[in-house]
Amino acid sequence: MPTATNRGVDLYYELSGESRPLDDDAPGPAGTSDRAADTVVFVNPAGYGAWVWGWQHDAVAAGFETVVWDLRGTGRSDAPDGPYDVRTLAADLEAVLSAAGVADANLVGAGLGGMVALEYAARYGRAATLTLFDTAASGDRVDADALDSLFAPRDDPAALRASLRNAFDADITAHPDVADDIVGWRREEDTDRAGFDAQAAAMTAFDRADSLYEITTPTHVFHGEADAVVPVEAGRDLAAGLPRGSVTAVEGGHLCFVEESAAVTDALLGFLEAPK
Repeated sequence: MPTATNRGVDLYYELSGESRPLDDDAPGPAGTSDRAADTVVFVNPAGYGAWVWGWQHDAVAAGFETVVWDLRGTGRSDAPDGPYDVRTLAADLEAVLSAAGVADANLVGAGLGGMVALEYAARYGRAATLTLFDTAASGDRVDADALDSLFAPRDDPAALRASLRNAFDADITAHPDVADDIVGWRREEDTDRAGFDAQAAAMTAFDRADSLYEITTPTHVFHGEADAVVPVEAGRDLAAGLPRGSVTAVEGGHLCFVEESAAVTDALLGFLEAPK
């Protein structure tokens, strides 16, 4: 089981997918078989395991190396006492990328994971691009009650199903097979109460609103128009505050990348593959 360590905290990660060949016209020694260094790294929203990226991961892994990892407090990573903060979670990400040998990372984060990606780009040198879902530049844009409503105990399937209400705009329970799958994954991978509270504290305390100008990494923001946790206006403001930011509104809620997975995956691949 591959793990990275940040100040005694073990962090589980998985590296998979395929490196992309460099363009044939790219400069380099004749006869070499150099490959692009870029890797796509997924950063989870508060409380959720890596299952949330299942709708994008396989499509991305067909052309890129990928890293998925469990934030501290989640899944197979250690769960030290909270509260956590985004700066520490960004340091955790640096430990993971160092352990995985990733030189340049296309960071894809949602909610808290988007905040971690922003903080990482401000403090470390490996971020090549940022793709942010349902993310705000400041925790004061987060509806703390709606965020808390996303949690449910892993041993309570009925509560897990009910807690999806504020994650999606549409009624996911109208699709019982999909809802059953999600509940099963959540039972295996999500946080417990202490881990959720520690991660939620990091999300609501985050503040980069006055220093977004420092983050010059090419960034695309996707935001659910019906997001109950982080309003779509916060996503638009985030993109406007970034020197190289752009935004797309998506039909759906806080997990819009699950709810509108086909359209979002196509747009994500288009952004990753476009010249920067």
